[in-house]
Amino acid sequence: MQIFKFGGASVKDAEGVKNVAQVLQETGTTHKVVVISAMGKTTNALEKVIYNYFENAEKLTEAIQLVKTYHHEILEQLFADKTHSIFQKVNHFFEELETFLNRNKSPNYDFVYDQVISFGELISTTIVSEYLSFLNIKNTWLDARNLVKTDATYRDAKVDWAATEAQIQQQIEPQQLYITQGFIASDANNFTTTLGREGSDYTAGIFAYCLKAIDVTIWKDVEGVLNADPRVFENTQLLEEISYEEAIELAFYGASVIHPKTLQPLQKREIPLLVKSFFNPKNKGTIVGKGKIITPYVPCFIVKKNLVLLSLSALDFSFFVEENISEIFALFHKYQIKVDLIQNSAISFSVCVDNKFNNVDKLITHLKAKFKVKYHKNVSLYTVRHFTKEAIDLLEKDKTILLKQLTRQTVQLVTKE
Repeated sequence: MQIFKFGGASVKDAEGVKNVAQVLQETGTTHKVVVISAMGKTTNALEKVIYNYFENAEKLTEAIQLVKTYHHEILEQLFADKTHSIFQKVNHFFEELETFLNRNKSPNYDFVYDQVISFGELISTTIVSEYLSFLNIKNTWLDARNLVKTDATYRDAKVDWAATEAQIQQQIEPQQLYITQGFIASDANNFTTTLGREGSDYTAGIFAYCLKAIDVTIWKDVEGVLNADPRVFENTQLLEEISYEEAIELAFYGASVIHPKTLQPLQKREIPLLVKSFFNPKNKGTIVGKGKIITPYVPCFIVKKNLVLLSLSALDFSFFVEENISEIFALFHKYQIKVDLIQNSAISFSVCVDNKFNNVDKLITHLKAKFKVKYHKNVSLYTVRHFTKEAIDLLEKDKTILLKQLTRQTVQLVTKE
């Protein structure tokens, strides 16, 4: 089987859904599992619903209505017959969403987040599946929560591989076409969990591993994996080939084209990953697999914004030793802080962290009890793989450099712009 994954940008409107159908018609409508994300910016819109649920209840109905209107506009452009069952199916999902919010008693933000955010993927895949059926493309809609099983770490769940592989192999017939959701899963109690932001790529990797797929294709709005984000950097280049190891390095540093966890199950079974443009499905794109480190061999630029730089030192100017660092990392774990860069000296310890769970202020308060703490919020972390002097000069221009770190293959800069 082949695994296809379409992200939110590829199904952001009616034309996008039609294009998905066209890609499938061109590449074959059997022997595939198609993993689809929420439409457009739906995840962001549902995050606003969650925020209003906890913080601004009077705006909750309005936030839900915006999500409804967006999806109904797409439906009306895809289905001329307003009595088509898809309208009722989508309305039913919104009724489920509102029922959950009315009945929920849990104050756990992360639990509520996963139960609500999943409706984006459930609705998008239902629309795509029904549209394919409308075109007489036979397909089966699957609820990924019945297949991908995880622990109960809401918003960043860990896959139960044995249970997941058993469910996927039991429920999927290789000859058919399946439509399912990225990003979402369920725990042992059948509550919805999610695999981390951008986790739809990971879902594709999970299905590929469990089905021993021929390959995985991630369909994007770019020609493949570029050496930099074209929205941030000029004169980007297409990378034709990347080794698994290099792709994992790029993903670890924050390259957004491939999710960091996606590549590991693929590498284990040597399943090639193709990244291609859904505008030009016949173009080669990028192949990630065994082979050359990177072709062409050029610097690769990655930027992560809105991070926090923490600089710690002992209150009594004593050495910063393993015991201190161990204690700090225990706090990172406690407050769900993801570390992107580490630098330490005899008397100081600096880290650049992602404030994904909005716990940095609590962390800082805790750290101040034992350490002298300096911090900068809203910093940017630039990473260059296979750097050149010209690449470093380009990045440093017109920026305040707060921290710089070089290794043989990689340079990282924390900047305030």
